[in-house]
Amino acid sequence: MSKISVYDMTGKQVSETELSDAVFGIEPNQGVMHAAVVNYLANQRQGTQSTLTRTEVRGGGRKPWRQKGTGHARQGSTRAPQWYHGGVALGPKPRDYRYALNKKVKRLAMKSALSTKVIDNNMIVLDTLTLDSFKTKTVVEMLKALNVTGKALIVTDGVDEKVIKSAANIPGVKTASVMTQEVIRIDENGNEVKDRKINSTLNVYDILNYDKLIIVKTAVGKIEEVYA
Repeated sequence: MSKISVYDMTGKQVSETELSDAVFGIEPNQGVMHAAVVNYLANQRQGTQSTLTRTEVRGGGRKPWRQKGTGHARQGSTRAPQWYHGGVALGPKPRDYRYALNKKVKRLAMKSALSTKVIDNNMIVLDTLTLDSFKTKTVVEMLKALNVTGKALIVTDGVDEKVIKSAANIPGVKTASVMTQEVIRIDENGNEVKDRKINSTLNVYDILNYDKLIIVKTAVGKIEEVYA
């Protein structure tokens, strides 16, 4: 296990913690991370784009001229695609772009992204992150004390409204939360088995998109508990 420094909100190193090599120390898989990012972006698409076909455009019910003898090409409607104000041929219609990735692929992508941050020294572990009130200035001072200048992703061990709203007004700063819950499943022998399931807003795209990953120490423990 590798060790990483733990800082407080004033930027002072207070201790060290060990990181699981099974989560934060693997060799990053570029292909899997790319697949996870493409999947995330596809799932964010609303898919509400829509065009009108020739049957949906208003008007055009009368044949513009007779079939033969005019010297023009034969036409059945003024709402055909080649006409001005006509319908659109083969245009986009509402559709769902969502698709699912294999569970093992998603886990490997998450571990690869986290390991990338550790390898590049772009991961900062905080001892605690607590705010007494909704104060953007407090978060700004913390980032300055930690020498964070680029985009930063702040990860907490639960939904903290004070942290979320205090960081919301800072350009280039986003928050995410990590929570775990106990799930009971039935194994192949019919016995009840208790598992830990992660329920978080942390994703591979945000980890890779933001320059610095600022994560609370307890959140690190929850990630290792599930992904190790």
